[in-house]
Amino acid sequence: MTKASPGTDPTGGRPVVPSRGALRPLGLDEVRVVDGFWATRQRVNGGATLDHGRSWMDKLGWTGNFTAARAGAGEVDRRGREFSDSEVYKLVEAMSWEVGRTGSTDRDREVAELTELIALAQAPDGYLGTAFGGPGQRPRHSDLASGHELYCAGHLLQAAVARTRTGGAGPLLDVARRAADHVCDTFGPDGTWGICGHPNIEPALVELARLTGEQRYLDQAGLFVRRRGHQSLPQHHFGWAYYSDDVPVRDATVLRGHVVRALYLACGAVDVAVETGDGELLAAVAAQFDRTLARRTHLTGGMGSRHMDEAFGEDFVLPPDRSYSETCAGVAAIMLAWRLLLATGVSRYADVIERVLYNVVATAVSDDGRAFFYANTLHQRVRTVDVPTDEQQLGFGGGPRAPWFEVSCCLPNVARLLASLSAYLVTADDEGLRIHQYADADVDTRLPDGRRVALRMRTGYPDDGVVTVRVTATDGGGFPLTLRVPEWATGAVLVTPTGRRAVPPGPVTVRHAFAVGDEVRLELPLRPRFTHPDPRVDAVRGCVAVERGPVVYCAEALADEDLDTLRVDPGSLPVDVDGGVLVRARFTAPGERAWPYGPTPRRAPGAPLTGLRLLPYHRWARRGPATMRVWLPVT
Repeated sequence: MTKASPGTDPTGGRPVVPSRGALRPLGLDEVRVVDGFWATRQRVNGGATLDHGRSWMDKLGWTGNFTAARAGAGEVDRRGREFSDSEVYKLVEAMSWEVGRTGSTDRDREVAELTELIALAQAPDGYLGTAFGGPGQRPRHSDLASGHELYCAGHLLQAAVARTRTGGAGPLLDVARRAADHVCDTFGPDGTWGICGHPNIEPALVELARLTGEQRYLDQAGLFVRRRGHQSLPQHHFGWAYYSDDVPVRDATVLRGHVVRALYLACGAVDVAVETGDGELLAAVAAQFDRTLARRTHLTGGMGSRHMDEAFGEDFVLPPDRSYSETCAGVAAIMLAWRLLLATGVSRYADVIERVLYNVVATAVSDDGRAFFYANTLHQRVRTVDVPTDEQQLGFGGGPRAPWFEVSCCLPNVARLLASLSAYLVTADDEGLRIHQYADADVDTRLPDGRRVALRMRTGYPDDGVVTVRVTATDGGGFPLTLRVPEWATGAVLVTPTGRRAVPPGPVTVRHAFAVGDEVRLELPLRPRFTHPDPRVDAVRGCVAVERGPVVYCAEALADEDLDTLRVDPGSLPVDVDGGVLVRARFTAPGERAWPYGPTPRRAPGAPLTGLRLLPYHRWARRGPATMRVWLPVT
């Protein structure tokens, strides 16, 4: 890796900046979302969610922990769980991307204020953590399995990377470098053998290495990846897989254990593989993710089937009413898919990102940006209830959107993704540009040969399937423009300056000497469709789901309808209605029985088939307390 001076990394607001790979990401200074579906969510995120998160962290004392640590306070005075420092760091990261997105001077001052607060707690040797090492607290690194010290350090480094790439080098980068040096000194080849029970330090160290040019950060990340999987942490009652410490990374065949931990580790392994040219490691992680997508992923793109350990189930164990599908897992899945897309150029990873964005990320946060789901069930059997807007919720495994949870990792995680979302839309390859996600966005960048190109992308996606890309500036000459036809889009049509043609799912490239005013139009068929589960998914055998474009639909009941008695007619195709999809269905109430087993029961009488309106899954639980289901039993 070429060594660079801090702050000279010319990366223009990109969360991930590989030194090699099939694709180069464009940053916040090159792509801006200006209107539509995601612009609305970015505005809510920047105008409400960030303030909401800061307010709760101040109220609960999480930000105050840094001041208390500086003053020598210990266990008695500290507030929050052992990992609460990480939530403050994620909030700073989200605010930093927001500064890059909007240029907000108010957010810039807030980042500077929080940086000053964080720096107060840093020890002279670079250690930074408020939960260990103080009066009455456990010694530093005395609980690597559950203490989250390196996990928190990882989020600190990621915040510093975001701050530097949007505001230039400054105090937060200095804090992060001292913290990273401490990690390397403590856990390097000549230090303590150890790994964190919650991966995250690995991708963070690689990104800091990319930013600063410091080889030792990359080396340390690689060392942590190699140490993983040798059962060096104490055995957990959920097994070593809970820590991703059961099997060496390159020997595993599928992601398993705690979902977020597994995905963060996979991100770090991809980063190490890319920077070291380790094709074998890259291929191993890609194969693990591919198998996980094929066997351990919900229809929404959500991951996690078990509440008790926030974990993957075994292959095809995907119960909708017990789906965990943590919001953080959705963010982490996008992080991994993005890294694999950049490394390999394989379009289906962009399909994964799209599915998770519209059906997990868009679902998680309330319309006002001040409440959120921790877990994202696919079947809510018991009606949700309104929760107080000023009370922290202790349980975080299900139920309604809540303003805050005792464990509130998900809200700042979504906030940092939404603030930086523009950087996930478009990439450059060796010749031209590739558009991966569709939104109202303006693109202004330079091709690999230095020529300027500006594009205006406009669309009503995901409600409307027409995407128009107009060239608004160019230095002349031809270049290839590649668009993604999603895997569901059979019958798509591409219109170019030279004609109109049908295009199959996958990447489609237009090679043309584009001039200002030239347009490319992609027409994606957004007919609602029935989706059938793999027959090995026992929990939804005999059910169908409805999708329209990238959006999963659901049945929601606000009143007395019992969705468990719902039966859908699969012989009548779903049709569009204003703001939703209509299917033919009936409610069939089975007779009461003293014992729920026995011979085949007689068909219970039911109401005539009638139209049932479904709504996008990301819109459920926004109209009031409700029950809901995605998978619909058939008549």
